[in-house]
Amino acid sequence: MSKAVRIFWSLFFFGLLVFIVFIGMINFDLFGKLPSLKQLENPSIMLASEVYAEDGTSMGKYYTDRGNRSNVDYKDISKNAIDALVATEDERFYEHSGIDGWAVMRAVGKLGKDGGGSTITQQLAKNMLDQGSKNMARRFIEKLKEWIIAIKLERNFTKQEILALYLNTVPFGDNVYGIRNASRTFFSKEPDRLDVDEAATLIGMLKGNTLYNPRRNNRAAFDRRNTVINQMLKNNFLSKEDAAKYKAQPIDMSHYRKMDENNGLAPYFRDVIRDDLKKWCKEHKNPATGESYSLYEDGLRIYTTINPRMQTYAEEAVAKHMPVLQKVLSGQNSVRKGTAWLDHKNVLEGYMKKSDRWQSMKDDGASDEEIRKAFNQPVQMKVFAWNSKREKDTIMSPLDSIKYCRQMLETAFMAIDPITGAVKAWIGGIDFKTFKFDHANINTKRQVGSSIKPFLYSLAIEENGFTPETQVENTAQYFPGSGMVPARGLCKGNGAMVSMASALAYSLNCASAYIIKQVGPQRFADFIKQINIPTKVEPYPSIALGSCDISLYEMMWGYSMFPSSGFSSKPYYISRIEDKNGNVLERFDTERDRKEVISQSTAYTMCRMMQGAADVGTASGLRNRLGVAEMGAKTGTTNDNSDAWFFGYTPQLLAGVWIGCDDRFIRLESGLGYGGRAALPIWEYFFQKSLADKTLGLDKQIKFVQPENMKNDQMYDYMNIIDKTPPPGAEGIDVGNGNASEYMDTTTQKVPIDSKLTPDEQNILQEAKKENEKKRDQQVVDKLNAAPPPDAKKEKKGFFKKLFGGKDKEKKDGN
Repeated sequence: MSKAVRIFWSLFFFGLLVFIVFIGMINFDLFGKLPSLKQLENPSIMLASEVYAEDGTSMGKYYTDRGNRSNVDYKDISKNAIDALVATEDERFYEHSGIDGWAVMRAVGKLGKDGGGSTITQQLAKNMLDQGSKNMARRFIEKLKEWIIAIKLERNFTKQEILALYLNTVPFGDNVYGIRNASRTFFSKEPDRLDVDEAATLIGMLKGNTLYNPRRNNRAAFDRRNTVINQMLKNNFLSKEDAAKYKAQPIDMSHYRKMDENNGLAPYFRDVIRDDLKKWCKEHKNPATGESYSLYEDGLRIYTTINPRMQTYAEEAVAKHMPVLQKVLSGQNSVRKGTAWLDHKNVLEGYMKKSDRWQSMKDDGASDEEIRKAFNQPVQMKVFAWNSKREKDTIMSPLDSIKYCRQMLETAFMAIDPITGAVKAWIGGIDFKTFKFDHANINTKRQVGSSIKPFLYSLAIEENGFTPETQVENTAQYFPGSGMVPARGLCKGNGAMVSMASALAYSLNCASAYIIKQVGPQRFADFIKQINIPTKVEPYPSIALGSCDISLYEMMWGYSMFPSSGFSSKPYYISRIEDKNGNVLERFDTERDRKEVISQSTAYTMCRMMQGAADVGTASGLRNRLGVAEMGAKTGTTNDNSDAWFFGYTPQLLAGVWIGCDDRFIRLESGLGYGGRAALPIWEYFFQKSLADKTLGLDKQIKFVQPENMKNDQMYDYMNIIDKTPPPGAEGIDVGNGNASEYMDTTTQKVPIDSKLTPDEQNILQEAKKENEKKRDQQVVDKLNAAPPPDAKKEKKGFFKKLFGGKDKEKKDGN
């Protein structure tokens, strides 16, 4: 052996030894700590936390700029995406063990002209280590680390798991990470449904997610997609015919839908529970890190009680009814001419100074006078509007835009299962994108008006021995220190006596004043606390008329005691929280806050008595229009129509509606401001749609549970209990004219719902709608076939005979 050969081999083995020692030093963390096997099995990749409806439908996510990603299993990824990835990024993926020697030699020999030598496993290691230094020496060390981690990954994971891990970590542009989010964003579908051309488009973006982003550079993305398809053809994943077909298709971006807080189901609801979830995360530690959970990075799965169909029906009701009310409000002289603001200029000044525009100009050194002048200069802007786009381009001054927004009627809606308290639908306002403030949560309180009266009547029955036929004075009452309640001139029909059932059905204020005088204001205030309403109500006599401010959430909590046999059920909306691997961290649906607050007999009596409003009272004809066997209802209207309320329930479902402006001096001045006309149509539309949807399992014929001790009680005759015509002082000037169809928008320009649904979600709801229409048509046919002959006579039933199911008392002397 020549000396030159000996020197060569000496240098070779010395270099090999140095390389092995160097690798060993890297492996033993001398050049930075490498992740352990446990960390490899549970990579600390930032994951968005996702919110789900009760049926598993994704509602939306919470994430940071780099945390907008969701994990998906291999089985839930389209084979087209897997084939496209392997064909393009690592043709020998199924043959090597983490490092492809041929690819490395090719990359070194051709200086990377035909692509790099990194395998998919190495690229995954790079993503997990968050590496990519521009320094050559440092990058060399990083490359060796990637080799070590790649080998460890191959030893501990299957090929399928490595592919899934890789596709869950890679960025796809537009702040979208992972195959699932990319599939949802660019094509509005789950990754298991990706077609060949769609999969090729996404995989093609991995080479440069800005350059090959089809939203930004459609032509470049088109060419790159076809390169991927050619690779799939080369590796026998596609036939020539299929490849040619897919390459000819344009990239369809019509379903592009960037996820943000405004998109998804029930945006107000998701924003409200964010604070609850932040508090939960702060109080619970992640065992993997030893630190508190992060809502934005730990990939929590939050399962809620929201029913997607009910949520959609509620939003449809709002989108159909609120434009009608807004048109009336905007046409009032006080709003159209701006006179509503004449006595509230200081309020307007406050809104100006709180605006971003004011603060920005102030920071730039502008004087108050200069800023006020700018606020009166018309500029081009987009504002919310009740149209198909839910916005419009216009020219108006910033000051007028503040007035415009503050003059928008707002609403809140909630539906719950009265037995469990599970929230099924939640609306906090008219448009989350523009008006973020939520009006349905426990902290947003408004004057409740007559909707508080059922609580007062319950107390009178529970503790004072009142019954539906008890005669009460429909007369203003004097209270020492408070004067007359209601105020003089506001109580018509003084001196008249009416049954308590009539007083509730027609919401007589003077009768309520009489009842609170019997039970005592202090006792009623204590009773409100007793039925679990957290707001402290001061014991003024006027609380009998609802002068206090209480939130919709609390009112729903209180009303739940009626259909649930005297048990108050706290509304809850999170059923469980899981970690990113599906392990349940905490359940909330097994420890319901449920407490008996009134007797079952009192609850049942109130249910039957509150049907009076839905039959002949302030919501006249409602029960008949819905076709339900039994229900309870109550309207609510406050001073000057600033607030309109409606609550109604069947044995299976309870819902409540509030309507009003954020500034109480802006209000509906016509009869539409009453609860039976302003709020009832939303409630009625929601119930009509929900009752017609057979998938929801709501039974129109189900009745309230009658206590055993009341089954043999003598029932009262309707004619002797509730007046057929509204007595003086009845709430509202058009009692009973709240029919939903009279106040819904029937224009051709359809206003979409606030929730932004994916095409898949829309298709599911559309299929349910068609199925319900078929069933409804069949019911009409069955009803016609079963109709009695024209000369058949109907026996008239008394109100309480209908209510309690008892027999009419025998009439004396044939009268």
